[in-house]
Amino acid sequence: MEIISKSVNDTMKIGKLIAKNIKAGYIICLFGQLGTGKTVLTKGIAGGLGIEIKKVISPSFVLIRQHMQGKLTLYHFDLYRLKSPMDILSLGYEEYLFGEGITVIEWADRLGHLMPKEVLKIDLKLLNNSHRLLKFTASGKRYQELVKKIHEDIRY
Repeated sequence: MEIISKSVNDTMKIGKLIAKNIKAGYIICLFGQLGTGKTVLTKGIAGGLGIEIKKVISPSFVLIRQHMQGKLTLYHFDLYRLKSPMDILSLGYEEYLFGEGITVIEWADRLGHLMPKEVLKIDLKLLNNSHRLLKFTASGKRYQELVKKIHEDIRY
């Protein structure tokens, strides 16, 4: 599924639609160059979970931020500064990925072989100053169902 976001507000709304349909244990992997809207999309997901969006910032220097004030805990990873996938093992990242919250991973390509087999991948691409292309790829049945629900919500 592909969606064109025409603004920051559109990207936030898409994030809220994702949050409306996700459950504990879901993993969302974000891909895209700097400035494509990965953190904005994460803020939308957080807002949809009832988390104060101003508290959601790119955790580039700490790799992970945990937001517990919503209906589900949000584990927000930013792997931009990760040098090797092996560096994340010391964080106990699997406890986050397969825990009771939602995991959003920016720069998920840096996970390499550690990327879980079943995830929702969203590739964000800059089309111009305000427009982004979001390409959704579902790996696993529950993620295929998630994409289907998001698609239905966007149409209405």
